[in-house]
Amino acid sequence: MKTDLSPLHAELKTPSGAHALDAELHHDHALLSVTRPDGTMRELDPAVLQASIAALFDGLEDASAERIVGRALEGTFEAMPEVELDRLLVSAAAALVPEEPAYSFAAARLLHGVIRKEVRSLGITCFSDAIELGHREGVIGDKAAAFVAEHRDVLNAGIDDTRSQRFGYFGLQTVYDRYLLRHPTERKVFETPQYFLLRVAVGLSRTPEEALEFYGLMSRLRYLPSSPTLFNSATRHTQMSSCYLLDSPEDTLDGIYKRYHDIARLSKFAGGIGVAWHRVRSRGSLIRGTNGHSRGIVPWLKTLDSSVAAVNQGGRRKGAACVYLETWHSDIEEFLDLRENTGDEARRTHNLNLANWVPDLFMERVEQDGTWSLFDPKVVPELTDTYGAAFRRVYTEAEAAGRFVKQVPARALYLKMMRSLAQTGNGWMTFKDACNSKCNQTGRQGYVVHSSNLCTEIVEVTSQGETAVCNLGSLNLARFVDVPGGGIDEPALREAVQLAVTFLDRVIDINFYPTDEARASNQRWRPVGLGLMGLQDVFYKLKLAFDDPRALALSTRIQEVIYQQALATSCDLAEQYGPHEAFKQTRAAVGELQFESWGVTPDDSETWGALRERVMRVGLRNSLLIAIAPTATIASICGCYECVEPMVSNLFKRETLSGDFLQINGYLVEDLKRLGLWTDEVREAIKEGNGSIQHIEEIPADVRALYRTAWELKQRVLIDMAAARGAYIDQSQSLNLFMESPELSRLSSMYLYAWKKGLKTTYYLRSRPATRIAQTSGKRTKKTYTEAEQLACSLENPEYCEACQ
Repeated sequence: MKTDLSPLHAELKTPSGAHALDAELHHDHALLSVTRPDGTMRELDPAVLQASIAALFDGLEDASAERIVGRALEGTFEAMPEVELDRLLVSAAAALVPEEPAYSFAAARLLHGVIRKEVRSLGITCFSDAIELGHREGVIGDKAAAFVAEHRDVLNAGIDDTRSQRFGYFGLQTVYDRYLLRHPTERKVFETPQYFLLRVAVGLSRTPEEALEFYGLMSRLRYLPSSPTLFNSATRHTQMSSCYLLDSPEDTLDGIYKRYHDIARLSKFAGGIGVAWHRVRSRGSLIRGTNGHSRGIVPWLKTLDSSVAAVNQGGRRKGAACVYLETWHSDIEEFLDLRENTGDEARRTHNLNLANWVPDLFMERVEQDGTWSLFDPKVVPELTDTYGAAFRRVYTEAEAAGRFVKQVPARALYLKMMRSLAQTGNGWMTFKDACNSKCNQTGRQGYVVHSSNLCTEIVEVTSQGETAVCNLGSLNLARFVDVPGGGIDEPALREAVQLAVTFLDRVIDINFYPTDEARASNQRWRPVGLGLMGLQDVFYKLKLAFDDPRALALSTRIQEVIYQQALATSCDLAEQYGPHEAFKQTRAAVGELQFESWGVTPDDSETWGALRERVMRVGLRNSLLIAIAPTATIASICGCYECVEPMVSNLFKRETLSGDFLQINGYLVEDLKRLGLWTDEVREAIKEGNGSIQHIEEIPADVRALYRTAWELKQRVLIDMAAARGAYIDQSQSLNLFMESPELSRLSSMYLYAWKKGLKTTYYLRSRPATRIAQTSGKRTKKTYTEAEQLACSLENPEYCEACQ
């Protein structure tokens, strides 16, 4: 009787020319008894199992099926369920990833077999079957189901399962756990990874040709929309936007509770929230209706904190919100304490993120060691809705009239901000005047940006009648590298930008809006946020250290190409469908493009001049186009490094909803293999160095320089690169900064430097535990200074302070 193949891959035939069985396969193994899903038993020959797995590993010469099967057999038992054996094989391969990156792809191919088997157990044999089942079970929307039914043959034929071989294990496990749609009662997935990507494309397409074109871009991992679009496209709940920005609630009981309700509604449908709290009166302010005094913003934010924890995002991930407060608000000091781990729990919020909305005038007072006045917004409400010269006038006049609640040394408040960042990573520094003066939407007086979003990359105007919305997607730069040319394949990148912007714009028309204010804003302004990820991959492939001047130039050029093509595409859409409703109120309407607000003149003045004239003539379909989001999850799916960040470690554990995964820097392994240095000793040294290789003298200096981590780079490099690309980003970028052991003097100079360079926003301050620092940095002796001395030195030398560590 013919022996069955592996339970993972019973449906796959061994291709002609597949690997011949090595001599090792013929050693004697007892047959393994496994239990089928229907309860019957069958015997499995481990040698045949090994052969069937080896047949899957074409192109993975460094992955051994024998090692995987050997490890898996150590965990087997009599009458083991087939599905348990399947997962044991996947885990065995994944456990070998830190030793050899090829096992990541090996584990992914094994996991792909698990997924296919699960899908087929529901009677699904093609893409249209999956859509039909999903529609029958109330998951897939009527419009998408009808579209697929009409074009089933073309769409089914367009599926290319071999593209799943591009996934690494961590990426595919994330797709399986979080993104593939599940049967409502049986909880099995009813779509494969390729069905999933085509389903997303179908939900945004008007013709099958469009759907397959967009599917091709995504399935080659060149671009992915953000999670809400991946979750919800083509489903019955088409909420596909990523971010919502809400103006501060009005300073009334009804206004505040309405804002709670808005945030809960938005969070329910998988939106990240940014909300200002500038208008709510401060502690001690008179309440005329009751002749009592306000308890300030903290109790209100405590209530919001509980609401955010209670309303998760569609059951898929925790709710998340960031609260912004202007630096002049007299509750600012209590606001900065909200994330502390000590003190009165009634005045702590552990679920909310916090951000400082900082006017230029405050930073100037810090530089000058001046006095800063704190106001009650009930007394000086004009401060919230002004910026630049108008804000400066209102502030100084109110200050001169003595309308402040109290005054503090500006540096003392700045130092408290730095302490908050050092101790909690929170209290992000975002700059009100840069965000407003460089925003295309603020071209007409009266339009004001009041905050950024949850991740500090969105910069849009808000009001009581408009909740700003943005849908996001990111290009994977790792897939556009032209190694022989020493740069990026610009024609391919432009083509991808054109397609990505078209489909980001499409979301606006078919999106579900949880509130009327969100719909009003998105239809009026039509903003989108095209971002990128994999910049570190580009530098690795081209052998450029992150602080190489050529890396700075390339990063800037990439962003210029993306912005230029995005504008051109938005012009194309405007010619086809008309410009967005508020176009005439924007800066672009009078020819002011983003780089001009930064004082930058591009080299290619002729191309930019022609594009500017076209923008003024035909308009833009989208008021905003570019925003670089964190991309943590979709970068993992694509197998590239996040956002625009340098690598944080060459070997590290990822802790996510999908479990814990060890990852290794495959680029480093490639280089060490080439040098004959990928040995047990070197692997152990990397582990001992917590992912750093700077202490391994056997590795050549140029290789060590290339693979420095974020902790081993001067943060001025990240800020300079962000500022250079910022001239071509009309929203903002999620810029994390890294400091192993945060010191107030270094933080002070770093954020002052970021402000001086014109950055609109910064994001988390990342730090590491002291025990880890000691292992990598060794002992050092350093003179101690008072906080006042440290602050004064750092503020006087923001460009050089890091040099005196």
